[in-house]
Amino acid sequence: MRTDRPHYFIKRDIPQKSFFQDDQRWHHLSRERHFGYSTFMKTTIVCGMLGAGKTTFIGRFIKDNNGKAVVLVNDFGKAGIDGEIFSAGGIESVELPSGCVCCTLKFDLITTIRKIIENFSPDHLLIEPSGVAAPSGVLEALESLPVGQVTVIGIVDATEFLELSDAEAFGRFFEDQIANSDVVLINKTDLVDQNTVEQTALAVERMNPAAIVYRTVNCSIAVPLPEMKDAERSGSRHAHHFHFETISYRLDENLDLEAISTFFHDMTTGRYGDIVRAKALANTIQGPYKFDLSFVNVQGVPFEKAVADSRLVIIGKSLDKALLSAAIPHNV
Repeated sequence: MRTDRPHYFIKRDIPQKSFFQDDQRWHHLSRERHFGYSTFMKTTIVCGMLGAGKTTFIGRFIKDNNGKAVVLVNDFGKAGIDGEIFSAGGIESVELPSGCVCCTLKFDLITTIRKIIENFSPDHLLIEPSGVAAPSGVLEALESLPVGQVTVIGIVDATEFLELSDAEAFGRFFEDQIANSDVVLINKTDLVDQNTVEQTALAVERMNPAAIVYRTVNCSIAVPLPEMKDAERSGSRHAHHFHFETISYRLDENLDLEAISTFFHDMTTGRYGDIVRAKALANTIQGPYKFDLSFVNVQGVPFEKAVADSRLVIIGKSLDKALLSAAIPHNV
């Protein structure tokens, strides 16, 4: 594994008006690069439901592969968290927060990719849409850009895929995700029985018989991912996404670890509304920690370095904002 790759962390908000700025310069640039290195920039879309393991996969993938890579993160909510997670691992990333790249931020997505090509000239661009975005909208946006090979990696959570894919609210999203994926990772296979893994694999195969399927734990794959050339996808280009509420909070510094953990478990009870995902980076009395809630699963693990700004993002429906604000741990 190479250790001499340059790594930066760039966090920038791209205003929508920038899509039309320097247009003539961009057209000149894209004509030059259409026959140059930008057409050789590999592009990988990593899609999956909230908490499936997208960030974990990208971190592993970049560390195991050579070449200069940039991650474009579309974190759901104003207090972006995934960008800092990548930064702590020494991974170059650009954040496009607060919105969905498959609809409201599509123009910003195009603008940001253009600037990544212009400013960083990466060998590989990895795009992590938010967990409520579908890959079809991202694929549609990429058609207008001078990028090379595009691969879609779909990640599904074996602990919840069968239940959620049968639900009317989530079924069309999973169909979009799986049908447009070249490779599908059935993740968290260590948390379910073998029958559930096999039934999940069969469900994925029904949605996309051509997909290459891997069964993984923590998104770890023992062999290199196959390179997909001129892939024909059966999925539509009509993006399906969810309309969730999102709330972002700044947290006090040096909170008690147990208080935050208790609050995260309390959010699974339904008393604050239908919370499907919550993420936090916090400097606690016991050190920096990362917290994750995905439906009813809660995890809290030490973070690699001190957090720049302790914060929390909550995603769901019918959220009781007043009750949440009153219940968030704070220093006395």
